[in-house]
Amino acid sequence: MKKETRDFYKNLSILVLPLAFQNLMAAMVGASDALMLGMLDQDSLSAVSLAVQVQFVLFLFHTALTSGTTILAAQYWGIKDKKSVESVLAISLKTSCFISFVFFLTTFLFPNFLMGLLTNDNTLILYGAEYLKSVCWSYLLIGVSQIYLCIMKNSGRTLKSTIFSSSAMVLNILLNAILIFGLFGFPRLGITGAAIATVISCGVELLLIMLENTRKDVVKIRWKLIFSSNEYLRKDFLRYTLPVLANMLAWGCGFTMFSVIMGHLGSDAVAANSIANIVKNITACVCFGIGTGSGIIIGNELGRGDLAKAKEYGGRFSRLSIVAGAISGLLLLLISPIILRFSTNLSAQAYYYLRGMLYICSYYMIGKSINSTVIAGIFCAGGDTKFGFICDTITMWVVIVPIGLLAAFVFKLPVLVVYFLLSLDEFVKLPAVYRHYKKYNWVKNLTKKQPCNVAV
Repeated sequence: MKKETRDFYKNLSILVLPLAFQNLMAAMVGASDALMLGMLDQDSLSAVSLAVQVQFVLFLFHTALTSGTTILAAQYWGIKDKKSVESVLAISLKTSCFISFVFFLTTFLFPNFLMGLLTNDNTLILYGAEYLKSVCWSYLLIGVSQIYLCIMKNSGRTLKSTIFSSSAMVLNILLNAILIFGLFGFPRLGITGAAIATVISCGVELLLIMLENTRKDVVKIRWKLIFSSNEYLRKDFLRYTLPVLANMLAWGCGFTMFSVIMGHLGSDAVAANSIANIVKNITACVCFGIGTGSGIIIGNELGRGDLAKAKEYGGRFSRLSIVAGAISGLLLLLISPIILRFSTNLSAQAYYYLRGMLYICSYYMIGKSINSTVIAGIFCAGGDTKFGFICDTITMWVVIVPIGLLAAFVFKLPVLVVYFLLSLDEFVKLPAVYRHYKKYNWVKNLTKKQPCNVAV
């Protein structure tokens, strides 16, 4: 094996393994919520699975901000321009905190209204609003933590960022058990306990980050930059982030429509869908790690000006995404019997839905792995962010969502047929993604040496 190839796989393992573990832990938190709330009753499970859609929309904003941050931070870190990376951090952090506050205020004041948008079941609205009223405090905390963790990944501290976030997630799982069921003398809080566990774990994560920020030798939050940003970098940040945000909203709101459609097909469909989504996230953790790692590694090479190597790495990551997707789909099939065995608290109808959904999810993995690597990783590494917005908008709002609405409410097709049709989104866009990849519009160096040295 050539030295260059060895270096590629070495860098890949250093980045992807911690990122995959971090994704796994995040999925395990969702799994613990589902398992423990399902032990209370099916309505609690269904209500929270719908309520977290609010946080999912907030997650879309944070994903766009971290993508824009990664686009610039990875390239500037590739040329070791620490000052520019800190300016990018300040710009992203200021925007993130504002968005998080808006979500917090809206959720705190109007939880019943938000739940009413997701379901017409009064019981689910009542339970979900109870959860939102408490969990919304975590939105203020993750507004800071998600951006700083992103910078850590892009400045050579991937392992430490994984330790921080994973520690918080382990704490979340432990507190779930204690507060939901009232262990060790604590009161039995049920749904509210799950929300409080999330808030506490997010607070601990932010505390670890603030301690890390006191170190002298790292990229850190410079408070003076929060109020006086580098104008050149701010324009670049908006230029590359706004298309990603539009992309995330187009895709994410379309994906939320899937939950709205399922939410109006009954509690059985909601419960089965929530478990199927958690299983998808667990088995796809390596795929998501490859996608994030591809953006960082290729971004570093583009920032250094080695466009040929970046192009070669793009091909390698694309092939890896296919393999990872196939393995993830096979793994999902293998663990399906185990998942079903631990889902006996579901009603007979929900159990039937879940069994079918798990089989449908297995083929979905290949398309998801390819698109998360190519669109969110490779294309974004070179600032090619507009394609994702156009592609996902057409796929979701012209094709998949209309088909799902017609199938569910006009033709009144069976739940599993509706779910199958909603799961076609990742495959519908593959031909366009491949054609755009071969144009190599993403092979660009975005760094600007002189403007980024302007005093702030």
